[in-house]
Amino acid sequence: MSLAAFIADQRTSHHVPHAVACRALAVSESWFYKWHHRQHQPMPTEQRRAELDAAVAEAFEQSHGLHGSPRILVDLRADGWTVSEKSVAKSMARQGLVARVRKRRKNLTRPDKRAVPFPDLVKRDFTASAPNVKWVGDMTEIPTGEGKFYLSTAIDLFSRRLLGYATGCHPDAELAGDTIKMAVAARGGKERVAGVIFHSDRGSTYTANTFTTLCHKLDIRQSMGRIGSCFDNAAAESFFSTLEHEVLSRHHFKTRDQAQRVIVKWVVDFYNRRRRHSSCGMKSPIDYETSASNRAA
Repeated sequence: MSLAAFIADQRTSHHVPHAVACRALAVSESWFYKWHHRQHQPMPTEQRRAELDAAVAEAFEQSHGLHGSPRILVDLRADGWTVSEKSVAKSMARQGLVARVRKRRKNLTRPDKRAVPFPDLVKRDFTASAPNVKWVGDMTEIPTGEGKFYLSTAIDLFSRRLLGYATGCHPDAELAGDTIKMAVAARGGKERVAGVIFHSDRGSTYTANTFTTLCHKLDIRQSMGRIGSCFDNAAAESFFSTLEHEVLSRHHFKTRDQAQRVIVKWVVDFYNRRRRHSSCGMKSPIDYETSASNRAA
C-alpha cells in the first residue's frame, strides 16, 4: 500500500482526518489531495469509451433502433468521430444495442393469364445513372385490426427514393395508378419523366387496361419480370423487407388510418431524408440526389 493510500485508509477504517494523518507522517496535505484527485479521475481510455458509448447510444436511438454498426459508424464519422467499425460494434455489444432481424414477406402477385406481359427491360440491373431512368414498384399487405390494408410503391433506382406511395383497401390498378401519379408529381410532371422505365411483377394489377393506359399517356415504359421470381424485382422486394423490419414488426395497427399515418411519417421523415442506404454511399436518398445535382451543376 502506498503512503497516500495508507492516509486515505486511516480515515475510512479509523476515522482519522486526512490533515491529522498528513501531519503525523510529515507529508504535505496538498500532495495528498492531488493524489486523491487523480485517483478519482477516469483514465483517458475510460473517458473516451464512455463518450463513445454515449454517442453510439444516441445514434442508435436516432435511427429508431434500426441501424447496425456499419450505419452507426457512418453517423458517427459524419459527426466528426474518428473510430473503427469494430469499436462501434463493441460499444453496441457493451450496451446491449441490437438491430432487429428481418423477416420474409408474403407475395401478392396474381397474374392475369390472358394479359400479354411487357418485356423485361431491367434484367436484374437495379442501378441507374440518373434520376427518372428506372423506377420499380410493387404492393404489400399491411395487417390492421380493421382488416387488410395495402401499400403500393414507386421507387427511383438512382437514389432508392420512394417517389410514390399510395394506400388503400384493395390492391388494384386504381391504387397502382395513384402511386404512379404521385411519383410523376414528385418529379415535376410528365415532361420530366418521359421515357422512364417502370418495372414491376406480372400481377394483374400492372397488366390491367386502366394502368397500362395511364402509363402510355404519361410516356412511361412498362417492364416486367418473370412469374414466381422475386429476384426479377429484388429492389422493390428489398424496400418491403426494410418496411417490415423497421416499421411493421414494431407496431400493431388498430386502424387503417393509424397504419397510414405511421408509414407515411416513416417514409417522409426517415426513409427518404435520413436513412442511410448502402447503394447510395451511405447517404439518404434525398442527400444523394442533392449531391448528384450539385456535381452536375
